Amino acid sequence: MRRALDGLGTHRGRYALAVEDLTSGRSAAYGSPTSSTSSTSSTSSTETFTSASIVKVDILAALLLRAQDRGAQLSPAQRQLASDMIRVSDNDAAQKLWGEIAGRQGLDAANARLGLSSAHAGQKVPWGLTRTTASDQIALLKAVFTEDSPLNAASRSYLRTLMGTVSEEQNWGVGAAGAPGATPVLKNGWLPDGTTHLWSVNSVGIVEREGHRLLVVVLTDGQPTQETGITLVERVATAAVEALVRTP
Repeated sequence: MRRALDGLGTHRGRYALAVEDLTSGRSAAYGSPTSSTSSTSSTSSTETFTSASIVKVDILAALLLRAQDRGAQLSPAQRQLASDMIRVSDNDAAQKLWGEIAGRQGLDAANARLGLSSAHAGQKVPWGLTRTTASDQIALLKAVFTEDSPLNAASRSYLRTLMGTVSEEQNWGVGAAGAPGATPVLKNGWLPDGTTHLWSVNSVGIVEREGHRLLVVVLTDGQPTQETGITLVERVATAAVEALVRTP
């Protein structure tokens, strides 16, 4: 996989990748240098990136845990907000649900149960500017897509359904690594830096390829445009998945 990713050539900014094959049990992680001209300061699956809208999966997981603890279901209003937040990445909906989980403190408490590190949300910043790592995002995906999870079967199914019905204009990202024509099951995030005007572009989800089910995370920053970031995410995800499933 490293040879495949090194072979992609130069790129702007940096990225971190993590892949876990639920079929074979194999996993891999990779971090690019901080710029296309740097040969040092490589990133890793434990270096932090701005979450942007991929944190919305985490917010919903926290909300579902709170409902489970009460022995309750989400209200119709909460379900509508959750649908808007995941399927069309509505920020107003995310802000309302962020308040319902008690913000940063609620997310930290949920993440302790979901297997994420405290670095994920331990800052006094808006939800979109929380920091995350590729390894934490794999942990979150495992909580959503495997039975080894504090989320019950109904909660996992609900999250998977929303991630599998994202709006057409957001049908990009790690889904490019899946089998042709497969329905994407993912959540993307994108955010420009107000100072540098460079972009963070992230994508997380599950793909099926050649009989394998794989959790895939690609986090990027320092991208000159959103489109450049999307292209990098899709190239990286595809190269990594192909290398992992085809390695004897």
